[in-house]
Amino acid sequence: MNKDVAVLTDSTASIPEAMLDELNIRTVAYYIHRGQEVLRDLVTVKRDEFLAWLLTARSLPTTASPGPGDYYEAYQQLAGQGYEEIISIHMTSNGSGAYQAAAVAQSMMEETQPLVHIEVVDTRNVSLCQGWMAIEAARAARAGARLEAILARIRELIPVTSMVQTADTLKYLYMGGRIGKATHLVGSLLNIKPLIGMEEGTIVPLGVARSRSGAYQAIAAKVEQAVGRGRARVAYVHAGAKQEVEKLKTLVEARVDVVESFIAELSPALAVHSGPGSAGVCYYPVLG
Repeated sequence: MNKDVAVLTDSTASIPEAMLDELNIRTVAYYIHRGQEVLRDLVTVKRDEFLAWLLTARSLPTTASPGPGDYYEAYQQLAGQGYEEIISIHMTSNGSGAYQAAAVAQSMMEETQPLVHIEVVDTRNVSLCQGWMAIEAARAARAGARLEAILARIRELIPVTSMVQTADTLKYLYMGGRIGKATHLVGSLLNIKPLIGMEEGTIVPLGVARSRSGAYQAIAAKVEQAVGRGRARVAYVHAGAKQEVEKLKTLVEARVDVVESFIAELSPALAVHSGPGSAGVCYYPVLG
């Protein structure tokens, strides 16, 4: 028996590979359907090549969450390595079928491997917000926490972990059907940079700015408003816009006491919807 708790999440969590390796976080790849091609997110398609192609694409590829069989296979592999406790962490069920598919696989495991305890979590969020929860779960597991304690930690994070993102256009979100409650912004974006976030698991508009620099100032102000005089952990996320997100990092850290941060690039399956050039933050106040 392996006394550690296995932590599993999806490729869309966009956690940097070095952190995945260091914390022993397992991932299951999303699917990208590009014409007749079926690609696996971060397995058979990588970030740079995909973004270069996306800039020239006349129609968007579609994305699909892993199916129950994908999760069942991953759970079986972990059980084969001796894990008896698994926590499975997924993006909002309002935007993807991953949570439901993982829950089906959990039921399959209850029949075939009843001694393996699996908890499936709907983070009600996306990207590195989901990623932060997987990172914190893995850190707790390495420190010896049991499954229920790790689950309690994630439940603390779900209501306080937030995303704010901007892009040159909402075209990609709109074309991909992931626009949520921000539909009304689409027609007015000739010279406006939208700000979007997540509330109750759904994409929502958070305002607009007249320029990228104005959008970054607004994002920094939102983080400051949420964190106040406290401290925060911040992931700076982008799609082919590292220099831009570095500007955002400077602005945020001039306003907020950031105790941990890193820069991460969105996985191709998320870049389909955000579009090249997007930049933003996924953050949470440090509790206690």
